[in-house]
Amino acid sequence: MKTRGAQLTGIVVSDKARKTVIVERDYTLYNYKYERYMRKRSRIPAHNPECIKAKVGDTVNIAETRKVSKTKSFVVTSVLGNKK
Repeated sequence: MKTRGAQLTGIVVSDKARKTVIVERDYTLYNYKYERYMRKRSRIPAHNPECIKAKVGDTVNIAETRKVSKTKSFVVTSVLGNKK
Protein backbone atom coordinates (compact mmCIF):
# COMPACT_ATOMS: atom_id res chain seq x y z
CA MET A 1 0.00 0.00 0.00
CA LYS A 2 1.40 3.42 -0.92
CA THR A 3 2.18 5.76 1.96
CA ARG A 4 2.55 9.52 2.25
CA GLY A 5 2.79 12.18 4.93
CA ALA A 6 3.23 11.36 8.61
CA GLN A 7 5.21 8.38 9.90
CA LEU A 8 4.70 7.59 13.59
CA THR A 9 5.74 5.00 16.16
CA GLY A 10 3.49 3.54 18.85
CA ILE A 11 2.38 0.46 20.77
CA VAL A 12 -0.49 -1.80 19.70
CA VAL A 13 -3.13 -1.80 22.46
CA SER A 14 -5.92 -3.67 20.65
CA ASP A 15 -6.12 -6.16 17.78
CA LYS A 16 -9.72 -7.32 18.21
CA ALA A 17 -11.01 -6.04 14.87
CA ARG A 18 -10.20 -7.95 11.69
CA LYS A 19 -7.24 -6.39 9.79
CA THR A 20 -7.22 -3.40 12.18
CA VAL A 21 -5.09 -2.51 15.19
CA ILE A 22 -5.33 0.42 17.60
CA VAL A 23 -1.94 2.09 18.03
CA GLU A 24 -1.40 4.29 21.09
CA ARG A 25 1.33 6.90 21.04
CA ASP A 26 2.47 9.18 23.86
CA TYR A 27 3.71 12.70 23.21
CA THR A 28 4.31 15.97 25.07
CA LEU A 29 2.66 19.29 24.37
CA TYR A 30 3.81 22.64 25.72
CA ASN A 31 1.20 24.59 27.71
CA TYR A 32 1.96 28.30 27.39
CA LYS A 33 -0.32 29.41 30.24
CA TYR A 34 1.43 27.30 32.88
CA GLU A 35 4.82 27.14 31.13
CA ARG A 36 4.93 23.37 31.50
CA TYR A 37 4.80 20.32 29.29
CA MET A 38 1.71 18.08 29.33
CA ARG A 39 1.79 14.37 28.58
CA LYS A 40 -0.88 13.34 26.10
CA ARG A 41 -1.71 10.20 24.18
CA SER A 42 -3.58 9.45 21.00
CA ARG A 43 -5.17 6.22 19.81
CA ILE A 44 -4.92 5.73 16.05
CA PRO A 45 -6.77 2.98 14.16
CA ALA A 46 -4.42 1.49 11.56
CA HIS A 47 -4.73 -1.14 8.84
CA ASN A 48 -2.88 -4.34 9.79
CA PRO A 49 -1.87 -6.23 6.60
CA GLU A 50 -1.87 -10.03 6.73
CA CYS A 51 1.85 -10.08 5.85
CA ILE A 52 2.71 -8.13 9.05
CA LYS A 53 0.18 -9.39 11.65
CA ALA A 54 1.00 -7.04 14.55
CA LYS A 55 -0.27 -8.17 17.96
CA VAL A 56 -1.01 -6.49 21.30
CA GLY A 57 2.18 -5.23 22.93
CA ASP A 58 4.16 -4.84 19.69
CA THR A 59 5.95 -1.56 18.98
CA VAL A 60 5.13 -0.64 15.38
CA ASN A 61 5.79 1.99 12.75
CA ILE A 62 2.69 3.37 11.04
CA ALA A 63 2.47 5.61 7.99
CA GLU A 64 -0.28 7.80 6.59
CA THR A 65 -2.06 6.52 3.49
CA ARG A 66 -5.30 7.01 1.60
CA LYS A 67 -8.54 6.41 3.53
CA VAL A 68 -8.97 2.66 3.94
CA SER A 69 -12.31 2.98 5.77
CA LYS A 70 -14.31 5.59 7.68
CA THR A 71 -11.78 5.80 10.52
CA LYS A 72 -8.57 4.24 9.13
CA SER A 73 -6.05 6.40 7.30
CA PHE A 74 -2.85 4.79 8.59
CA VAL A 75 -1.20 1.45 7.79
CA VAL A 76 1.27 -0.62 9.81
CA THR A 77 4.57 -0.66 7.91
CA SER A 78 6.80 -2.65 10.27
CA VAL A 79 7.01 -4.27 13.70
CA LEU A 80 9.96 -3.00 15.74
CA GLY A 81 9.69 -5.40 18.67
CA ASN A 82 7.56 -6.69 21.51
CA LYS A 83 7.08 -4.71 24.74
CA LYS A 84 6.95 -7.83 26.94
